[in-house]
Amino acid sequence: MLGYRFTDYIPPENPDGDVFSELLKIFMELINITGGNVSETMIWMNNIDKKYNITNDDYGMGDFYNDLKNKGYIKENNEEGNFQITPKSEQKIRQSALEEIFGKLKRGQKGNHKTNFTGVQGDEFTSDKRPFEFGDALGQISMTDSLRNAQINHGVDSFSIHESDLEVIEKEHRTQTSTVLMIDISHSMILYGEDRITPAKKVAMALSEMIKRKYKKDTLDIIVFGNDAWQIKIKDLPYLQVGPYHTNTVAGLELAMDLLRRRKNANKQIFMITDGKPSCLKEGAGYYKNSFGLDRKIVNKCLTLAAQCRRLRIPITTFMIASDPYLQEFIKEFTETNNGTAYYSGLQGLGDMIFEDYSRNKKKRL
Repeated sequence: MLGYRFTDYIPPENPDGDVFSELLKIFMELINITGGNVSETMIWMNNIDKKYNITNDDYGMGDFYNDLKNKGYIKENNEEGNFQITPKSEQKIRQSALEEIFGKLKRGQKGNHKTNFTGVQGDEFTSDKRPFEFGDALGQISMTDSLRNAQINHGVDSFSIHESDLEVIEKEHRTQTSTVLMIDISHSMILYGEDRITPAKKVAMALSEMIKRKYKKDTLDIIVFGNDAWQIKIKDLPYLQVGPYHTNTVAGLELAMDLLRRRKNANKQIFMITDGKPSCLKEGAGYYKNSFGLDRKIVNKCLTLAAQCRRLRIPITTFMIASDPYLQEFIKEFTETNNGTAYYSGLQGLGDMIFEDYSRNKKKRL
C-alpha cells in the first residue's frame, strides 16, 4: 500500500552547516556592496561577528573562510596572490525572486513570453475553446466537447456528428523579446551617504538570472553609463562600482538603441535604473557638463531620443531611485514623451517595483 510514513524530525548532527549557511548569506550581501572584494568583505564579516556573535567555539570565522575555498565560492588569484569570488558565487548572488515579468508583447518569433494572440499557429494550448472554423488543424479539435455537442444536438439513438458540433482548443502564441538594461554608475549614485548602486546591482542581477533561466530565447544586453556608456557582461555585475562620473543619459540611450537595432525580434524594450538627473553630453572630443541642476540643452537631447524610441516602438521603463521633486518632473516629461512607464522607488522597494510592473503588464499588448 502506497502512503507516507511520518517520524519525529531529527535535526542534523553537525551544527556547523547552519552557521556556514547563515554566514554565507551575509557574505553574499557584503560581496555585492564591496564590488567583489573578498578581503574587504572578510574584514566586515569579522566586525559583524564580533558584534553579533554568529560563530562559536566549534566553528569560527577561519573555518568559514576555509569552507568558502573548499566549497568553491572563492579561489586564489595566482597573479596577485589574493582571493576572488568564483562563477559559483556570481550565480548565487544573482539568484532572487524569479517571477514572470516580461509583458507588453507583440507577435514575434517563437519564444517563452505569453501574448494575447491565439489561433491555429499558436505554440501552446490554452483552456479556451471556440467553434471549429475552416482551416483549423485536426489536432486542435476537442473530441470530448465535440462528442458531447453531437449527443445534445442529434441524440444518442441516431448518433451523427457535424461540422457545427466541433469545438477546437485555442493555442497561445509565445514570443521573444530583446531587452537592454541601463544602469547609472555616476557619482551621484553614492552621494550624501546613500548607497543607490547596490540595490540597482541586485535588481540587475535578479533580472538577468530570471531571463537566463526562464526565457532562454530572449536577448538581454546590459550597459552602464557615466560620462560615457559601454556594454558589460552579466558576470561583471557583482563587481560593478560607481565612478567619478557625471550622468550621460544620452550616451546610454544611444547605445541602447544601437544594440536593439541589431536585434531582429519584434519586441524591444529598455529598462533604465537611475537617480534621474542627466548632467553630461559628449561634444566632439570633450564633454559638456552641468551638475548644478537640469540643463535644458541636455534635457532636450534626452527628450529627442525618448521620442525616437517611441517612433521605433521601443518603450522605456524608468526606475528612479531618488525623491527630488524637480528630478521627478523631468522623468515625468521624459516618460510622457516616450509613452513609457516610470517608477519612483525607494532603495528598499526597487526590486518589488520591477517585478510588479512585469507581472501587471504580462498580458497587455502594445
